[in-house]
Amino acid sequence: MSTAMNFGSKSFQPRPPDKGSFPLDHFGECRSFKEKFMKCLRDNNFENALCRNESKEYLECRMERQLMAREPLEKLGFGDLIDGKSEIKTEP
Repeated sequence: MSTAMNFGSKSFQPRPPDKGSFPLDHFGECRSFKEKFMKCLRDNNFENALCRNESKEYLECRMERQLMAREPLEKLGFGDLIDGKSEIKTEP
């Protein structure tokens, strides 16, 4: 009688979400940053390299509000955008 009804023998051990999994923004705390990023994508034919500043701002908003784990911007691929530097190079 102790086959399928023995749920108490193992305790559930919660684990943090996998890298890349994060809570949804249920309260719209970063909605304006997301909308700015999406508008940039639409305006630039979804060429995400042209919207890296907006992407960085959106991820910073999520990190500040604990909607994702805090990571150094360099690790997220935005090292070149710190202090106003831009990766997109213009030729003279």
